[in-house]
Order: sequence, then structure tokens, then C-alpha cells
Amino acid sequence: MHDSFTLTVHGNYAGETGFSVKLAAMMTEPQTDEALMLLYCDGDLLAFKELYQRHRLGLYRFIDWRSPRQEWVDEIVQDSWAALHAARSQYTALASFKTYLYQIARNRLIDILRQRESLLDADPDQYEHTLESTQESTPLTRSPETRLEKKQQTERLHEAIRSLPSEQKEALVLQQFNGLSLEEIATITAVSTETVKSRLRYAMQKLRAELHTQTQREPA
Repeated sequence: MHDSFTLTVHGNYAGETGFSVKLAAMMTEPQTDEALMLLYCDGDLLAFKELYQRHRLGLYRFIDWRSPRQEWVDEIVQDSWAALHAARSQYTALASFKTYLYQIARNRLIDILRQRESLLDADPDQYEHTLESTQESTPLTRSPETRLEKKQQTERLHEAIRSLPSEQKEALVLQQFNGLSLEEIATITAVSTETVKSRLRYAMQKLRAELHTQTQREPA
């Protein structure tokens, strides 16, 4: 959308008593998440649609990693968007939309896990995380051997990430898969940035150790 307007200035300038200056305001930059959220708070559903398109994959990826049951992921994601709608009146322009959304999703996830704790205790081995949302497709132009090796490397990495303590895994996923800063992760998880740094450091140490162990177990 392009808006233009005319500004008329009266007075002496360069020997002239008056002149008109036409200014074209070209709105080419996309609106920020925060601006869209404020529009949504005022009832603009198109603004919500844009926010959803921008963040649906990232939010799904976050929940997919954190949920202990694959069959719960879609439900928690939908509940998170519904919770955002319910809490929209509490949003202020001072808050980052992304951290606001992820805080809501994380709280909803925690609530559901508490409600279903007995189900996890009753059958802790039922869950098998597919991780389809985080796997990168391997180009078909590569040889079958290369594609197989890439798939095996990805599976080893995912297995190592799954073995991390939940707090370390959460910090790692938010940083590496969702591209959040230390400050954003600290806000979402309600801890200090130093705690986030510590969790990430321990996560990387454990990942390296686990990947090394997996490599050692492979047949020569």
C-alpha cells in the first residue's frame, strides 16, 4: 500500500513567496510483530493471520520438542493460539510479541503436563518423538549413500538432544531452532541470562559427549 500527501509551505524560500512540496510516503517495510499485535487487539483479523503465518512453524517446532507425547503437540499448539487470543487485552507495545507468544505457549504446556502427569507415569515408554518438524529435507540430487549418512547424522543429533534435561533442551531449542536471543529465552523461561548461558553451556557439553559416545558405539 502506498500513501502520498501534499505539504504546502507558505513563506520566503529561495526568492519565492510560497511553494508546494509533494512528499510520497512509501510504506514498503513490513509491519513489526508488535504493530500487528496491537492491530489484532483492536479486532484486525488480518493482522492475526499475518502473525500466525510468521510464527506457526516456529511455535510448532518449540512445542514439538518440549511435548513428551507426539499426539499432544497439535492440541497444545492450538491451545496456545487460543490463549493468545484470550490474553490479547493484556498485551502492551513494550513487550516483544515473540516472547509474549512463547511465554503463553510454555505456560500452557506446563499446565497440560501437570494435568496429565499420571498418564506419563503410567506409561513412560509409550512416547516416541518423530521430530519431523525439525528435520531438514535432503536434496534428491545427492547420492543414496550421502542421503543415508545425512539422515543418520540427523537422527544421532536428535537422539542426543532428546537425552538432555528438559531445561537445557528447552534453552537449546529456543536458541538453535527458534533463533531467540539469550534475553528473550530468559524472559520466556523466567530466569536470568546467566542461567540461560549456563544451561546452553551444559547442553553443548552433554551433546558433544553423547555424540562422541554414539560414534564410538558404531561398528568400524
